[in-house]
Amino acid sequence: MCKPSNPKTTDPAQLQKGEEWMLNFDIQAFTREIRELGDKLEKEQGEADVRHLNKIVGWSNLCALVGILSMGFKVHLLPIVALSTWTFSRWTMIAHHTCHGGYDKCHPNKNRWHRFKFAIGSFWRRLADWFDWMMPEAWNVEHNNRHHYNLSEIDDPDLVENNLSHLRDMKAPLVFKYIYVFVAACTWKWLYYSPNTYKELKLAKWRREGRKIPQGVVPSDAVTIQTLVTSTTPFYSLSEFFMVVVGPYLLLHFFVLPMPLLFLQQYLGRDDMYMNAVKNLFLSEILTNLHGFVAVVTNHAGDDMYRFREGCRPFSGSFYLRQVLASVDFAYGSDIVDFLHGFLNYQIEHHLWPSLSMLSYQKAAPIVREICDRHGVPYIKENVFLRVKKTVDIMVGASSMKWFPEKFERQYLETDKLILAAKKVAKAE
Repeated sequence: MCKPSNPKTTDPAQLQKGEEWMLNFDIQAFTREIRELGDKLEKEQGEADVRHLNKIVGWSNLCALVGILSMGFKVHLLPIVALSTWTFSRWTMIAHHTCHGGYDKCHPNKNRWHRFKFAIGSFWRRLADWFDWMMPEAWNVEHNNRHHYNLSEIDDPDLVENNLSHLRDMKAPLVFKYIYVFVAACTWKWLYYSPNTYKELKLAKWRREGRKIPQGVVPSDAVTIQTLVTSTTPFYSLSEFFMVVVGPYLLLHFFVLPMPLLFLQQYLGRDDMYMNAVKNLFLSEILTNLHGFVAVVTNHAGDDMYRFREGCRPFSGSFYLRQVLASVDFAYGSDIVDFLHGFLNYQIEHHLWPSLSMLSYQKAAPIVREICDRHGVPYIKENVFLRVKKTVDIMVGASSMKWFPEKFERQYLETDKLILAAKKVAKAE
């Protein structure tokens, strides 16, 4: 991957159109309001949040039931959509918010609905709670830690502009690049996300053990199926990746799950039910990849999204500001709309407070927007399909993300340091 460009230093007189709000922005007041709202939302979580989670789980299970019961009769849109939505909802809503700790304090069943229990610790927990191409422990490292606390920095493993730099720089017709993106969108969970999350898990282990990164290896470079097949990575082998990460899902989900239909088809005098199910499962996989691409990949990409040069302290003023400026919300407001978006339509609110429940994000969104409007901070809420276009344009090199003005980035980081130092002095006294 290419290194990020070296953007020019920007002084107040050189701000771009729409950035004038930075001249009078009170980062301390903004931070105080966002932090107070987050604390209030967390304290209010309780039985209503658990009931809401159970409702979403019920909808997801209904999709599974419809898909599994209908997948053997013929290749049809009904089982494809139902199975696709089951996989999508199990990841983006149930696993996502549970693995972040959204129900740690309010759910009575701590042995399951807790970030340190859900889908991790054993193969059975992975199978029962969240079975997908990604290994849950790997996704927790890549997404919950690396992505959330390095948002739109070079160390963000989900930085679209960096991960697709090879396509952006490719000397090829634009139509070819768009076709490339469409094919990738149909396969991205196993082609990119699964191997790259596993790389982040291995990289985190290396860092804990104090192991040196081999010369020539760039930790921020994505590891994909192409990497494993055409070259090598020091973090793991192709055989390990297959046996530990994707092999169990490929075998059990696509070939073992429909096996009861082998007996049912004999009883009914048919010979096509098993293969119908396999075909429906594979077609639903393509659809759930597309659904996930639309709802997930578009969250932080576009020519109106900012990139940053340096890291910041979690939950500092700079942190809160960046979550708003490098994230976008989609249409929201009702459970059915939110379910179809995977509750990823509250991306700004989720990044401000990663460990809240889905219901809390519904409550928070209009309040956060009002706070941002009052402080002049751009709060972007846009139709998800418009965001797909903006994301794809970033991928193919038709547009580029914005760099946050360097002068203000450093100014806010310095303010963070001063506030932290003042807190330490006050605590010592």
